[in-house]
Amino acid sequence: MIATAGTPWWIRGLRIAFGVLGVFTLAWGPLHNLDNPTYSIANYFSYFTIQSNILAAVALLAGGLLDPRDRRWQTFRGAATLYMIITGIIYAVLLADIDVQMQDRWTNTVLHRVIPIVMLVDWLLVPAAIGLTARLIGGWLIYPILYGVYTLVRGPIVDWYPYPFIDPREQGYLDMSIGLVVMVLFFLVLALLVAGLGVLVHRRWEARQTHFTRV
Repeated sequence: MIATAGTPWWIRGLRIAFGVLGVFTLAWGPLHNLDNPTYSIANYFSYFTIQSNILAAVALLAGGLLDPRDRRWQTFRGAATLYMIITGIIYAVLLADIDVQMQDRWTNTVLHRVIPIVMLVDWLLVPAAIGLTARLIGGWLIYPILYGVYTLVRGPIVDWYPYPFIDPREQGYLDMSIGLVVMVLFFLVLALLVAGLGVLVHRRWEARQTHFTRV
C-alpha cells in the first residue's frame, strides 16, 4: 500500500482550506498590480517560490477534493513537498532581507513560511512509502535544475534575475556556478530526507495499525 487508506476528513478539509489560501495569495500580487505598468507578470511567475507554490496548491486541492493515493500521485505530492521545503529554507537562509516582489508582508509569510510548513506536516500526517531510489530522487531534482537553466537563459535576455545567488552580473559565473553546485547537493540531501521520512513514517503507521488490529 502506497499511502494510508482513506485520508481523514479533517485533513482533507485542511488541505482544501490551505489550497484556497495558496491560490488567493498567488493571485493577490498580479490582481493588485493590474494598473501598474511597471509590474511584470512574466517576472512574477519566474520566481521559484511562485512556481513551487502553484504545485503545492494543486497538491493540496486535489488531495483534499479527490484524495488520490496511487504511486504517481504520491510521487508528485512528494515533489511538491520537497520544492516547498526548498522554498522555505532558501528564503530563511538567503532571502529574508531581499526584495522578492512581495509587496505585502502577509503574502510573503504565506508563500515562504506557512505553505512550506503545511506541506511538510501533511507529508508526515499522510506518509507515502514510494521508496528511496535513484530514479525517484533524480526525477524530483529535474525541475530545480531546469528552473536554474531557464533562469540563466532568460536572465541576459530580459536583464533580470529573480535571486542574487543565480545572478552572474556581480559575482561572476565561476562563483555563481560553485554556489549552485553546492545548492544542488543540498537539494539532493533534502530529497533523500523527504523520501526517507515518507517510508519511515509510513512503516511506523502500518506497524501501529497492525498492533491495534491484533489487540
